[in-house]
Amino acid sequence: MDNMKAIFNKETLELAKELLGMELVHDTAYGELAGKIVEVEAYKGPEDKAAHSFGGRRTTRTEVMYGEPGHVYMFLIYGMHHCFNVVSGPIGKPEAILVRAIEPTNGIAQMLLNRYGERSKYTKVHHRNLTNGPGKLCRALGLNMGHYGLPINQSEIQIRPYENLKESNIVAGPRVNIDYAEEHVDLPWRFSIRGNPYVS
Repeated sequence: MDNMKAIFNKETLELAKELLGMELVHDTAYGELAGKIVEVEAYKGPEDKAAHSFGGRRTTRTEVMYGEPGHVYMFLIYGMHHCFNVVSGPIGKPEAILVRAIEPTNGIAQMLLNRYGERSKYTKVHHRNLTNGPGKLCRALGLNMGHYGLPINQSEIQIRPYENLKESNIVAGPRVNIDYAEEHVDLPWRFSIRGNPYVS
């Protein structure tokens, strides 16, 4: 368990790339719901105009980011879509990594039910669109604000090794939907697995 906790004690951009290919797991009453992480975005705290903690903003919403790395930071967008983040950076330096997309690996039937309900025909189209976005993957995995602050790998939320990637398989580019971030809009802090169909 200590070894799994130690994976989060890394510089945020380095950790963001290392999360690619790892498996995000939610242990539920229906069994494990899981997917390989295929796309992430790094947010570098007080000096990053795209970060919720820009300028040292400290609120009830951002408080967990000021603590130890390796905890869950959840937030809502548009008041309805949950987003799952891994707290990173040293204590007192509020940084986080948004998981933007996963490739389903386990519990897919339940994930389809979570997303589409009983009407789902479980088609290949549904599979492709199941978890290719931050709100989609949270709905599929059953993640919500109740998971805010949980210690990863010491709770029902786990991130564990799954696939080793070469650096050449990682693509870097600008983050999405941060037009407000001025000169930080184009920072290449979104990382994804080259050619993966589940990238958002």
